[in-house]
Amino acid sequence: MALRTPLYDWHTAHHGRMVEFAGWLMPLQYSRITDEHQAVRTAAGVFDISHMGRIWIAGPEALDLVQLVYTNNAATLRDGQVRYGLVCNVEGGIRDDVLVYRFGERYLMVVNAANREKILGWLIQHGSGRPVEISDQTGPTAMLAVQGPCAVERCQGLTTVDAAGLRYYHAAVGEYRGKPCLVSRTGYTGEDGLELIVDAALATQVWEEVLARGAQPCGLGARDTLRLEAALPLYGHELSEEIDPFQAGLGWAVKFDKGDFIGRDALLRRRDDERRRRVGLVLEGKRIARDGASVWRDGREIGTVTSGTFAPTVQRAIALAYVEPAGTAVGTEVEVDVRGQRERAKVVALPFYRRARS
Repeated sequence: MALRTPLYDWHTAHHGRMVEFAGWLMPLQYSRITDEHQAVRTAAGVFDISHMGRIWIAGPEALDLVQLVYTNNAATLRDGQVRYGLVCNVEGGIRDDVLVYRFGERYLMVVNAANREKILGWLIQHGSGRPVEISDQTGPTAMLAVQGPCAVERCQGLTTVDAAGLRYYHAAVGEYRGKPCLVSRTGYTGEDGLELIVDAALATQVWEEVLARGAQPCGLGARDTLRLEAALPLYGHELSEEIDPFQAGLGWAVKFDKGDFIGRDALLRRRDDERRRRVGLVLEGKRIARDGASVWRDGREIGTVTSGTFAPTVQRAIALAYVEPAGTAVGTEVEVDVRGQRERAKVVALPFYRRARS
């Protein structure tokens, strides 16, 4: 049976179109996906992301365990800092992409919903015999993402955390209505914004207060079009255990100089391999290239689309794809097989959309 977030009843009562995603019943949309998308690009939207896994790691060797399973360097995290990184298998394939938060000597790892049990088991396996405590707090808590150029302003005063004073990719523990909460300046939309973790019993109250402050409820449909415009990879599409960080364009999140970690030796061998690499494509027409569509050049198949959509902000049909190294240069002209018909496309620089910086 699919899992339900603490906001499930609110979603159904307010006509959210529910779908199963990564083992959870989640809202795909409340209104038109394009309207929700534009609300985030122009003002503020709020997403229920309680399906994301929230795993705490504590104890005298908590940092050692994080360093062992994580490609980035957690040892240089400052208190309250958040950092993106990867969990790899011994062959260098990506088991998940994660955020690691540091609070003193405790670490929070936020993982993808589909990989929560896998990563929890990986941490327990490699933490065995170490003085560490691993706690999955996904069920007892809820997680909301408030995203958009007005998101931080509209959340100011919502909690005791100074949202406007919070630096990008930093987090702080505060209170909401006298109860503990965690607020981070992070997101998955290409916009500024906040993510909040609260007790599950407070989820509906926080959600409704964010809506009262002017945010629009948004579902998975807009979350996908927003992340695609920002060229953010999605596990199961752009990332998998067969794809390594260098293929995915995430080599910057691998720190070989930090010491040993799982997959390090394999990644040292693979970083210069002639494997397919992730690129961005803009199609000439408006037809959408979906996951699995083949990419062709000079009459030969050179790659595969992993995600595609018609992008509401840039008003173009866009896609992410893995193609052979010879076809990765910006400006390379290719064709994409869209349901049996070849559509002209071009390799472009990523991301497709970048927000204006103040």
